[in-house]
Amino acid sequence: MPAYKDTESGKWYSSFYYTDWTGERKRKLKRGFDTKKEALAYEAEYIRKASADMDMKMSSFIDVYFNDKVGDLKERTIKNKRYMIDVHIIPYLGDKPMNEVKPSDIIAWQNTIRDSHSYSQSYLRMLQNQMTALFNHAQKIYGLGNSPCKSVKKMGKSDDRSLVFWIEEEYDKFIKTFNKDCRQIVMFEILFWTGCRVGEMLALNIDDFDMVAKKLHITKTYYRADKKDIITTPKTVNSVRTIELPDFLVDEVKAYFDRLYQYPRDARLFPITEKAVEKCMDYHAKKAEVKKIRVHDLRHSHVAYLIHHDVQPLIIKERLGHKDIKVTLNTYGHLYPSEQRKVAGLLDQLRGDKEENMNNEIGKEKKDGE
Repeated sequence: MPAYKDTESGKWYSSFYYTDWTGERKRKLKRGFDTKKEALAYEAEYIRKASADMDMKMSSFIDVYFNDKVGDLKERTIKNKRYMIDVHIIPYLGDKPMNEVKPSDIIAWQNTIRDSHSYSQSYLRMLQNQMTALFNHAQKIYGLGNSPCKSVKKMGKSDDRSLVFWIEEEYDKFIKTFNKDCRQIVMFEILFWTGCRVGEMLALNIDDFDMVAKKLHITKTYYRADKKDIITTPKTVNSVRTIELPDFLVDEVKAYFDRLYQYPRDARLFPITEKAVEKCMDYHAKKAEVKKIRVHDLRHSHVAYLIHHDVQPLIIKERLGHKDIKVTLNTYGHLYPSEQRKVAGLLDQLRGDKEENMNNEIGKEKKDGE
């Protein structure tokens, strides 16, 4: 494991051959170290990382993990996951070798996260899932022994039942604060009455609407990253869907199209960012004197409205583009409290009908015997 000193700069550099995890032999050169010890440490860790040796630090394995996920996960998803890991995992366990992380380390990490932050139960579960995913990948792909997460109780809850949404009356107050015929009204009408995601709404163009059939085709999503507008496929395969539109919303969208003189059919109908939508929503919510909610909560508001009007979960699943009915029920099932009462009422009615029939039969037998 040699290290060399550059006589001109006085800095150390590391030059070495290594074999990566596929068996291919390669050469690596890295300059700019202040000491020989730093150069040698870099070489040792690089070799562990390249060969996927589970003696590597967790911070190094995270690079391996995300390199493996390129192509499987969307760029935005990787960015969000990377942020969570960089902020909530690396500062606590980043310097620990993967094969030395114990269940007790996971418990200590959980306690630290819970004690130092007031995160929701669902966010805590997201952090736990990220930690578990790292060790599952190391175990499945790179031969790590038992995952330290397997014997530890999961942190947080996937369903914390803390959905925030507007009822129809609150939404009506909100939408009345806008000037008539403004673009923002159409944006929020689409969000509230279709349940689509804000990124899906911001990616819409004229051709996504079938005004004759009264349908909206969701085929893409929009987000902004590194000062660039990015349009990609929706969140999941199931997110590609067709949403039936009510007549009043079709009329509103048509009227909006009429105001867009010679507008390119493939151009974004709402050429703003999600942050701009959030800012607009916060301003008008305050103006309407209704509680503050997130833009994504309009999706929850749509579902709450449908549930209030007895729309069944399977229809809601298809409208939202959920992969599985379990996702819909786990997220919104608690908004169906009246269903249990209906079942109890049905049982009472059936039991009452049965007793009434029995009494009628007894009465008939008595009458026949007289």
